[in-house]
Amino acid sequence: MPLSHAVLTLLADGPSHGYELKARFESTVGPQWGGLNIGHLYQILDRLVRDGHVTRSHVTQNDRPDKTLYRLTETGAAELREWAAAPWVRSSGFRDELFLKLLAATRLGTDALGAFVSAQRQAYLSDLAALTRLRREQDDPLVSLLVDAAIAHTRADLQIVDGAEERLAATASGGAAVDTAGIDDPGWAEESVRAEDAG
Repeated sequence: MPLSHAVLTLLADGPSHGYELKARFESTVGPQWGGLNIGHLYQILDRLVRDGHVTRSHVTQNDRPDKTLYRLTETGAAELREWAAAPWVRSSGFRDELFLKLLAATRLGTDALGAFVSAQRQAYLSDLAALTRLRREQDDPLVSLLVDAAIAHTRADLQIVDGAEERLAATASGGAAVDTAGIDDPGWAEESVRAEDAG
């Protein structure tokens, strides 16, 4: 599980508590990943403790509430080394809402396809401008690499969108108005069920 291993990675630098781990994750990985929910982080830490990858100890503080300190175990370090050496393999396919939008726009006809492609192209160009500005502001090499990856992905998506209108034009030209016939008729649902039962 990637986030579990990211937490192990941060703990490899030394013991830490939950909010410190959250802040270090967000500053290390950068804005392109997004924030780490503290509740989710504590669930991950509980699992890591349960699996023997991390230990938990309580530290008493005089002027503040006690804090919980997490420390990497040798088992956790071995798990981290094994995970870090293994290649990443995409396991969930290419689930991207872009293709669902292209499906809908194509079915709705050439005008809908053209409007979607134009809007999506503009969104990607805006993203690229923002990412390019962000890239110029980065000093951290890992965050810079992550921003570079985001730029490359966005450029690839833009290339897909730029070719979509031409490649899908023949399919889209057969697009028709959305068929809502009978949906507003109260008897429609009953007839539908009777027809299914008869079949």
